[in-house]
Amino acid sequence: MPEPLAYLNGKITPISQATLPIVDMAIVAGATVTETTRTFRHQPFRLKDHIDRLFRSLKAVGFELDLTRDTLTELSQEIVEHNARLIPAGHDLGLVHFVSAGQNLTYLGIAGEATYRKPTICVHTFPLAFELWAEKLRQGQHLVTPSIRHVPAECLDPKIKHRSRLASYLADEQARLVDPKASALLLDSHGNLTETSTANFFIVRDRRILTPQRNCSLGGISQRVVVELADQLGLDYEERDLQLYDALNADEAFTSCTTYCLLPVTKLNRQPIGNGAPGPIFQQLLQAWSQLARVDIADQTHRAAEERIAEFHANT
Repeated sequence: MPEPLAYLNGKITPISQATLPIVDMAIVAGATVTETTRTFRHQPFRLKDHIDRLFRSLKAVGFELDLTRDTLTELSQEIVEHNARLIPAGHDLGLVHFVSAGQNLTYLGIAGEATYRKPTICVHTFPLAFELWAEKLRQGQHLVTPSIRHVPAECLDPKIKHRSRLASYLADEQARLVDPKASALLLDSHGNLTETSTANFFIVRDRRILTPQRNCSLGGISQRVVVELADQLGLDYEERDLQLYDALNADEAFTSCTTYCLLPVTKLNRQPIGNGAPGPIFQQLLQAWSQLARVDIADQTHRAAEERIAEFHANT
């Protein structure tokens, strides 16, 4: 059976052969910057924006890549084109770029001094797991604010998209103690809302979209799409400090993320937001995004989820 391809350190290989040494800094220290792009109709969506942000993150952390933006774009397109042939026509891919700090000198010793700082570069794809989002798209998400706080900007600039995610992982684990299907919505050290481990957070009040300021959360590519669509729909949009009080008293809430685009939030800390159902502004934005992507996102999510679940059961 044909196998997906991946790019790793100068070579395009079957994904099963794209392996990291255990001394890589991605494993040793989580010292990795990353981007995830999704496809619509097997074409990458906003790939330039994602690669531009990757290069900004690289500059911020001091990783020196020996690939240009154009070369990385061409590699990404090549891998997507090949791997998209291996999934159903109505499904799509996630495209991952990650770059680590190289290998750990402590493990390599003097023999590694000449090469240990050469970054590890990987590009690979994965089939989008629509079954993880279908029910939440229909019913809404439950978010929980854990005791673990968002990593302060004084420690790590939130504009850097990275994989040092232990704090987010532990926050999600805390949230799942409240509800096994919940995700964490992190507060900062001042009690302001920030983001989830994978998504930007928004509330709607009087047809006005409000979201936490970018000095306490990653400026998402999908968040930019929400800004564009809000303008198109004639909706006001504002970045400001938001507290738990604001979210609990919102008319509706939702999150944005590259893989699923938009998901409604209908419950926060076990309390309903609005009437406890996906709201009209969310629905307008999702419809507008579908028109932009030329894919009915809700229909694709539900249909592909059913197909993936059926395939899973057929193979087990």
